[in-house]
Amino acid sequence: MDQILLEKKIDSILRCLERINSRIPSTKEAFAQDLDAQDIIVLNISRTVQLSVDLAMHIYATTQLPTPETMGEAFERLREIHVLPPEVSEKMKKAVGFRNIAGHNYDEININITYTIAKEHTQDFIEYIKQIYTYLLPFD
Repeated sequence: MDQILLEKKIDSILRCLERINSRIPSTKEAFAQDLDAQDIIVLNISRTVQLSVDLAMHIYATTQLPTPETMGEAFERLREIHVLPPEVSEKMKKAVGFRNIAGHNYDEININITYTIAKEHTQDFIEYIKQIYTYLLPFD
């Protein structure tokens, strides 16, 4: 497993999360009026999800098992090989759903859901990273 690549992906995820946290307004109403913040936050959530998928695929590739067919399946497979607990796997699969809407149907993005993700669910990615570190560096 390429440890340097994994560290770069994790650093990139953390930078995206920092960008989200630095630009999220204090209220949904302010967010609804701030098109720049909306663009920055949607872009960085999408990047965070993609980087998380890349990280999952890199880890899963070391198993010699069949490649997941979808992004969401990558997190399910990490659950199956005991890298992620079920609750983290489910949260990451939901994040893929948001990323898919953002990437393919940008006009259909719900600003309230986007705001909630940015305000209340960036910690899901931190928990994902913690689980990855626990898997890579198990405590004895």
